[in-house]
Amino acid sequence: MPNITIQQMPKTVEQKRELVARITDAMVDVYKAPAETVHVWFQEATTEDYAVAGQLVADKLAQK
Repeated sequence: MPNITIQQMPKTVEQKRELVARITDAMVDVYKAPAETVHVWFQEATTEDYAVAGQLVADKLAQK
């Protein structure tokens, strides 16, 4: 059973639906896995939960 975890900033439900469909299709095509065995989890973090180069992304965005 393929398990895919996606770590990302929050996205819309429509974007997640499209991504899940495409990932599932790719797993079926490449791994020959039955679609019903493909599991996808989203782990979403806000800009306050993620940092780059020692600075929160929220702070970097506020500086722009």
